[in-house]
Amino acid sequence: MYIEEKYMYRCLQLATYGRGFTTPNPMVGAVVVYNDKIIGEGFHRKYGGHHAEVNAIASVKEEQLLKNSTLYVNLEPCSHYGKTPPCSELIIRKQIPRVVIGQIDPFPKVSGNGIKKLKEAGVEVVCGILEHKCNELNKNYLTFMQLHRPYIILKWAQSADGFLDKFREEGDGQKPVRFSNDFTQMLVHKLRAEEASIMIGKRTKLLDKPALNVRFWVGNNPEKFIADSSKTLQEQLTELYKKNIQSLIVEGGSKLLHSFLTEDLWDETQIEIAPIFLKEGVRAPILSNGILQNVQKCENSTLFLYRIPKKI
Repeated sequence: MYIEEKYMYRCLQLATYGRGFTTPNPMVGAVVVYNDKIIGEGFHRKYGGHHAEVNAIASVKEEQLLKNSTLYVNLEPCSHYGKTPPCSELIIRKQIPRVVIGQIDPFPKVSGNGIKKLKEAGVEVVCGILEHKCNELNKNYLTFMQLHRPYIILKWAQSADGFLDKFREEGDGQKPVRFSNDFTQMLVHKLRAEEASIMIGKRTKLLDKPALNVRFWVGNNPEKFIADSSKTLQEQLTELYKKNIQSLIVEGGSKLLHSFLTEDLWDETQIEIAPIFLKEGVRAPILSNGILQNVQKCENSTLFLYRIPKKI
């Protein structure tokens, strides 16, 4: 089992290189192993491009070794024609005798069919290696497929005494309190580059006019949405699902954040707590200690609080 896990960890590492570029496809990495040595590896680089298995197999210099090799991949090889031909057919055609898979693909057109096709062709298939790690890597994709909505990240910055901002009104000339420094601002923009969309409330748009882009990071800007107070949140999430949007960052304001929490429509929180005391202002949402499961400290005296997905 140690050998299987060792190469699956490499698949997961490779898969992360596609973060922010593969959506709506999942992140996938693959390695080809011959005599306990990696002879080929690849990952899904960009949506519409070759899948990880194709890139890994193509990188093998001595193709004849494939007939005695094992292919490792963190997600079940596809079995249908989409943007690219089925990877399962390529594996069979190259006569790779053994495939080790991290997790079954929940996409209905695949979901076990890739494994079935491989087994019917005489390929030995092993499933479930580091499955929990594979789930965590593609939590956006899994949430989208299983819950029919985007993976939701509630993100806000607050003072050490629990305020999102001082009291402000449109046109009063007051600027929002700056909690982030250059480092944490970069992290926020990195997060935006990795997720598909971002949502704010109408009041936040009027008061702050935020750009909501990734100018302090490299990557794609998330698609922007303004919450519609005439619809319930579930309706709006269903609309995002129909647009094939797999992840959503909710950046405020206070009323919108509270609405997501109240309706239990969230999967993760990322909260920056700055060493600033406002004493009064707009209250930040309060989460119980039982909900927050993981705390990471930054060297600059700010905290990011991460919550593990609760439904995957």
